[in-house]
Amino acid sequence: MTLETETVHNRDCVEGMRELAEGSIDLAFADPPFNIGYDYDVYRDNREADEYLDWCDAWIAQVVRALKADGTFWLAIGDEYAAELKVAMQRAHRLVCRSWVIWYYTFGVNCKSKFTRSHAHLFQMVKDPKRFTFNADSIRVPSARQLVYADARANPKGRLPDDTWILRPQDVPDGFRPDQDTWYFSRVAGTFRERAGWHGCQMPEQLLGRIIRASSNEGETVLDPFGGSGTTLAVAKKLGRRFVGFELSPEYAANITERLASIQPGDPLNGPAEPLVSSPRTEDGRRLDEPKKVRFRRPKPRANASLPGFED
Repeated sequence: MTLETETVHNRDCVEGMRELAEGSIDLAFADPPFNIGYDYDVYRDNREADEYLDWCDAWIAQVVRALKADGTFWLAIGDEYAAELKVAMQRAHRLVCRSWVIWYYTFGVNCKSKFTRSHAHLFQMVKDPKRFTFNADSIRVPSARQLVYADARANPKGRLPDDTWILRPQDVPDGFRPDQDTWYFSRVAGTFRERAGWHGCQMPEQLLGRIIRASSNEGETVLDPFGGSGTTLAVAKKLGRRFVGFELSPEYAANITERLASIQPGDPLNGPAEPLVSSPRTEDGRRLDEPKKVRFRRPKPRANASLPGFED
């Protein structure tokens, strides 16, 4: 690897990743623009479909080239291109899909003529289905036997999470057991303490924590081609991983650098670790331990955008 690690590089990710040594990355997480007309500061998010898919093919090819033979690639994407990109990753790039996770959240975008969208897709892809990192014990959650039945036969370590990740269990009283494929994490709303304040599409640290703990080990290298608000890199640093990222926007890259400088390995992740048993307390729409005045700038989606992308 010729590029400096433990930093974010302010440059185009396709060009930048070409300078990564082949087979040097243990885990890659990408949350690219969704091509739905979101108003980023320097990126045009309304390409023609074929142009967008060709661009995705180019950056995915560089991720795959840089990934180790036993490495893992996670892709976060919206409905519009989930099917095409899954097929492309499997057929053109020869990756194997280990899990198709649904991240469910409330506070979805209100729609007038369709059901409110409150989910995103998370694809866990590997090069070798028989040789990849999956640290099951690091991501276990309380089981129904523990939470509901107080069954002495319950595994004290809990169970593996399901693959649909949801925000508020009280909103789904009968569904989404922790052994299924629905993941439950809060979207980072404007009143949340972990909101960075300068990027409108921010993923929660606990979601990235689950992915990084499960798919990498301490000291290994995590790649994020789309730095965004810097959550992937920040969580990697907190969890003792090496990391390298790219961000096209000079402003976002500078803010990521500042965010990384403010944390240390071993720092706790922001947000509730397990929403089934804990959630942030709020008062008048804010956390009890947060100042009343919270200022942040959020890019506004264009009129034809049905959902902000979760670039991170």
